[in-house]
Amino acid sequence: MLPQYERLVDGAASDTGPGGYAASGTGGVGSLRRSKFRVRFGRLAVATVMLPVAGFLFCVIWSLLYNFEQANATHCLVYNFLPSLSAAIGNYQPQRFVWQFSVLFHAPFRYAIAFLYKNHHLTLLSRKHRKEWAYLACILNIIELSSLVGLSLWTSSNNYEIHKICFSAFVICSIIYMYLVVLINRITRTEELLTLAERKSLRYKRRLLLVNVASIMFAVYFFVRHNNHCEPGIYSLFALSEYVFVYSNIGFHMTAYWDFINAHVYFHWRTGIHFSAV
Repeated sequence: MLPQYERLVDGAASDTGPGGYAASGTGGVGSLRRSKFRVRFGRLAVATVMLPVAGFLFCVIWSLLYNFEQANATHCLVYNFLPSLSAAIGNYQPQRFVWQFSVLFHAPFRYAIAFLYKNHHLTLLSRKHRKEWAYLACILNIIELSSLVGLSLWTSSNNYEIHKICFSAFVICSIIYMYLVVLINRITRTEELLTLAERKSLRYKRRLLLVNVASIMFAVYFFVRHNNHCEPGIYSLFALSEYVFVYSNIGFHMTAYWDFINAHVYFHWRTGIHFSAV
């Protein structure tokens, strides 16, 4: 059942709030409130983001406890103390199952948020005549998430080529998406007019973008240095840079909590999923 983002209408004219989800005040909200299940967007966002956070942490810890030698082995045969992202999530069980479960289970909600953000960005860009940026951001977000699903299903141990393509697409699309979102907010909003939650969201977006870009640059540096010099521990620093990249990416998407802080998600067995500002 595909998510629906338009407001349910009870015969009254409908108003929409920022982001393209329903605003309060008329009969449509009454229909939403009579939905079978209602939950605050923030709670659902936290629960969703905790899946990959906890899943990835489990994979790293389990690999260190039970697959230390295998997970840290490289072609250089030097000592390392942290497994790479690919080794931690895809080379061993039960890590592979836990990671795939956490990614696949949280993906549908992430796809829904991508379209919610498309409507949100269309609203922000309506006066700038740059609506194509909203569609581009949505496409990048979907490719990023699809690449994450792909690199989780096709691991480096069972299909390295597909894993490599998906990982590259994930890195490139996520960085471009994050930069584009920060740019959209910068050209469409005046900081003095933002709410406290909106200011916090934009501040964290900027910081996490910088951390994300810095971490991938460090990862490339340590990866090249490891392959050229085979120094002990350098590959683990590459792995640590990957961890920072992953968690800064998750943190960036978590700022949706503040962007839609007053929103609710409504579930109904007939009409699907709806987002409302009330």
